[in-house]
Amino acid sequence: VECVVFNEEYMNCTWGNSETLTANYSLYYWYENRSPVVECKHYLQDRGIRFGCHFNQSEIIQFQPFRVLVNASLGGRTLKIPSERMELQDLVKPGTPVNLTIHNMSSNQLQLTWTSPYPKAQCLEHAVKYKSNKDTGWTEHQVKGDTFSFPSVDYEKYYTFYVRSKINSYCGSTKLWSEWSVPVVWGSNSTSKGPAEEQLHWFWIHTVLIPIASCLVLLVLVVLLVRMERVWVILMPRIPNPSKNFDELFITHNGNRRLEWAGVPKDVVESFKPNYSENICYVSELPPKDSYEPLWESSNH
Repeated sequence: VECVVFNEEYMNCTWGNSETLTANYSLYYWYENRSPVVECKHYLQDRGIRFGCHFNQSEIIQFQPFRVLVNASLGGRTLKIPSERMELQDLVKPGTPVNLTIHNMSSNQLQLTWTSPYPKAQCLEHAVKYKSNKDTGWTEHQVKGDTFSFPSVDYEKYYTFYVRSKINSYCGSTKLWSEWSVPVVWGSNSTSKGPAEEQLHWFWIHTVLIPIASCLVLLVLVVLLVRMERVWVILMPRIPNPSKNFDELFITHNGNRRLEWAGVPKDVVESFKPNYSENICYVSELPPKDSYEPLWESSNH
C-alpha cells in the first residue's frame, strides 16, 4: 500500500489498478495509541474494482504513526495484508509552483520568482532547472527561498526555466517532489515571457495557419478570375473603341453613312433632300460665219 499526502489537502492510499487486481479489497486504518480501527469511507474504484482509498483533510494526522490493513476476499477466503508503519509528514507531495515570472535586474542578470500553493512556505525547498537553445542538457540548482538569480545571460540565446518543490528536512524527510511547473521562456527569440505553451500556440499561428490561409485565399481568387468573366470585367474594365462599330456599319450599309441606318424617320431624312429642280441647258460652240444660221433654223433644239 502506497500513501501520498497531496499538498496537505487530501491523501490517497493505493494498492494496484483494475487491470492487475481480481479480488475484492477492503482497507482499515488507525493511528497507534490514538484511535480505533476504521474502515475506509471513500474507496477509489475502476470498473467495480477497488484499488485505493481517499482520505479527507480532517482524517489526516501528521507526526502520528499510521497503519493500514487490507483484506482481500477471493473464493470464500480472506487474506489480510498489513502494511508497515508510516509517518504522514514524510509522505507529503507539495503542489506545483505557479506564477513563474522573470525580472531583468541589470544588463546581464535575471531574477526568477514564483509562488507555491503549499500552505507552509517555510517548510519548502525548491529546484530550478534551465537551459538555453544552444545547450544539450539541463542545469539544475537547489534553492531555499522562492527566488532564483541568474547572474549572466547571453542575449543571443533564449532560456527555458522550470521549478518544482519538496518538503525540507525541518518539516519532514519526504523524497516526493512536486510536478515541474509550467515553463517560462526568456531571450531574443521569445516574444513574451509567458508559458511555453502560449508561445508555441503563437508559433503555429504565425508560421503555419497564416501562410496556409493566405494560400487558400489566393487560390480562390485565381479560380474566380479564371472562371468568372464578370470578375474580369469588374477588376479590369475594357476601354471602348467606337471606331470598330462604325466600320461594321459602313460595311453593312454599303458605305451609306446617312441617317437611314441610325433609325431616323424617313420624313426627317427627306427634309434634308433638295426640293427644287432646274431644266437642262445644253451649251455648244457657234458655227463659222460662212455657214451662220440662226440656231432656231438649223437645229431642232
